[in-house]
Amino acid sequence: MDSQLIEIRTGGREAVVDLTDEIAAFLRSAGARDGLLNVWVPHATAGLAVIETGAGSDTDLLAALRDLLPADDRWTHRHGSAGHGRDHVLPALIAPSMSVPVLDGSTALGTWQSVCLVDTNGDNPVRSVRLSYLPG
Repeated sequence: MDSQLIEIRTGGREAVVDLTDEIAAFLRSAGARDGLLNVWVPHATAGLAVIETGAGSDTDLLAALRDLLPADDRWTHRHGSAGHGRDHVLPALIAPSMSVPVLDGSTALGTWQSVCLVDTNGDNPVRSVRLSYLPG
């Protein structure tokens, strides 16, 4: 198994960050053929999603999360910035891990699919993502 921890800078704002380039580089360096890619976010306030990016879906996702998880004072968990408790609920809805099939050295995603980091927590401008390749 090959594994690598990558650092993603979100800039301290809500973000959906496309990991396609980082994943492709990792799979090349791992000499990947067929197998599984596991993606893991070791944070209590971020998750991973497979979505289309660049056509507004990433913005729509953040807007939907703002509607579903408002950044206000309703949350019991209250440390950090106002409404930070919602960030701790996020990984229950946007899972912190996923597995993606790898075929012939590339992810077997659909044409418009990208693996993305989803981060609503503006208190942490730098995130880690663990990529692990498991040969088939």
